[in-house]
Amino acid sequence: MNKNIVIITLVVVGFVGLVLWSSPAQQSVGSSTGAESALAAVELLYDFGTISMKDGNVTKDFTVTNPGDSDILVSSLVTSCMCTKASIVRADGSIKGPFGMPGMGFVPPANETIKAGDSRVIRVVYDPNAHGPAGVGPIDRLVTLTDKSGGALQLEIKAMVTP
Repeated sequence: MNKNIVIITLVVVGFVGLVLWSSPAQQSVGSSTGAESALAAVELLYDFGTISMKDGNVTKDFTVTNPGDSDILVSSLVTSCMCTKASIVRADGSIKGPFGMPGMGFVPPANETIKAGDSRVIRVVYDPNAHGPAGVGPIDRLVTLTDKSGGALQLEIKAMVTP
């Protein structure tokens, strides 16, 4: 009888462990709480159209503005895929970054303060060769800026990748 209880208990514990292990993990991007950021961008989505792997990287500059009356600290800047990098271009032309995908190497904190009324350029670089021949077809990538309060602003790029 005790042997049956031990076996049943092990089976139940094993099953619960398997279910927990196989469930999709909740991946945090920065420290976002799901709230909207106070930052603004006129253009949130850019479609490169059809791009060729043979032509190499493509770049898009998004302008992000702090329309409020208090400074905003951008604590993190991350991308949704290893094929995409993002950098902060300051008004003086200096560049901070590149920042990439969490889990694919160390992504440093952005720690960039955007003063009230100021803006920054977020330079997004997509490498159509990063996935090799399997990377042909439509792509949709996100760049997420998370501010100190947990608000997030997402910028998006799309393209149709050809060989």
